Amino acid sequence: MKRTLYGLMLAAAAGAPLLPGVATAKATAEEIARLGKDLTCVGAEKAGNKDGTIPEFSGKWLGAPPHVNFKKTGGHPIDPYPDEKPLFVITAANMQQYAERLSDGQKALFQKYPQTFKMPIYPSHRDFRFPDSVCIATKMNAENASVVDDGEGVDVTTGGVFFPFPKTGLELLWNAIIPYRAWTEILTSDNAYVLADGSISWGRVKSRNIGVGSEPGLRKKGEGQSSYYLNETLLPERDRGEINTGFEFFNFKKDPRQSWRYDPGTRRVRQSPGYGFDMSFPGTGGSITVDEVRVFNGSPQRYNWNIVGKREIYIPYNTYRTHSTKFKYADMLPPHHANPDVMRYELHRVWVVEGKLKEGFRHIYGRRVMYLDEDTMFPIMADNYDTRGNLWRTSMVNHFYAYEMQTMQAGAGFYHDLNAGTYLGFNLVNEQPSGYTLNDGSISAKDFGPEAARRMGQ
Repeated sequence: MKRTLYGLMLAAAAGAPLLPGVATAKATAEEIARLGKDLTCVGAEKAGNKDGTIPEFSGKWLGAPPHVNFKKTGGHPIDPYPDEKPLFVITAANMQQYAERLSDGQKALFQKYPQTFKMPIYPSHRDFRFPDSVCIATKMNAENASVVDDGEGVDVTTGGVFFPFPKTGLELLWNAIIPYRAWTEILTSDNAYVLADGSISWGRVKSRNIGVGSEPGLRKKGEGQSSYYLNETLLPERDRGEINTGFEFFNFKKDPRQSWRYDPGTRRVRQSPGYGFDMSFPGTGGSITVDEVRVFNGSPQRYNWNIVGKREIYIPYNTYRTHSTKFKYADMLPPHHANPDVMRYELHRVWVVEGKLKEGFRHIYGRRVMYLDEDTMFPIMADNYDTRGNLWRTSMVNHFYAYEMQTMQAGAGFYHDLNAGTYLGFNLVNEQPSGYTLNDGSISAKDFGPEAARRMGQ
């Protein structure tokens, strides 16, 4: 019966038409009753897969496991599985044996770099769970949440997953746009744009972010600002002191993104109208767009979105090692792609959502395919195609469960340009003296926006 229900739900989702401005059907009473039973409280299948390579969801740990000596936020993530070794390694030579569990982007990396690209596959773990408050908010959303205003906004309760039973591509995408993430986040990180010849252009940014709807235990109607951000450039020296700051909203149609830039040369703050979409993200050498930071962000306006389905795919997961201080950048960042030794891949179920550029809209990506972790709804990987339909760029963001906030944290991202042979290592912390300061509540709304940028620039 479970398989039949799931099959019907997925078939309906994959074929559901997108109706602009029309709220989609809520989850059924039968679906909602499964939360916390054969499904996790956010809608993932508890059961493992047939061959046991994806384990049953245990959720045995909330926060730091007993064996982990976690003291406080602000450090580098501590691996709860420090002694594990890869079960096997996928290479270009044996790729076809595992092809059904690889993304198109991963296959392309094997084909382009057959001598060096490898994927070490570790045991899969599903050991961490969300706090009960997330489960409560998610159930409320299952009963009441909807997409509104041509897909550019949502009517939701904060503090949980918005659509545990996504029936359209837009519902699934909104899970990725605003997952249950860090409430407050402070981070100094390095960005390495690695050219085809191995030379590196460096950047460094101090970031401050607030996810309004992720304040622990808070449940309220999602309206007004959904997040605040401020990025202060530290490197390269020519851009040192530049500040970009702004606000995001729960409804992009009513309240488009607001952004401002402080120019240290003129010592003036100016509004940045239209910041987002395929504008080049500052300090990355044009290697990524604004809206592909953390796989996808901002308004879904320019694409028609649909659910492709669910797949079992090898994805970066429990990637504590990728952020370890034992790895130095000189070893981590060879030409073409990150050193496989710093990576950890596990087999997990993912939702696959596809966006196709709408007629009359422009973007450098004509088609986007994104992979969302079923257990958390965080976006993990993306394949981005040019307007002629050719795979151009493939990206992966390395997540780990942050003990202090009892949810996943987006860590280092690797963004590969398959045409140029370059890649960007983004939000690297390995050689930073500190790591992630999460959910300490030390920043607030007054620390963002044009006045905050002006104060910092003085």
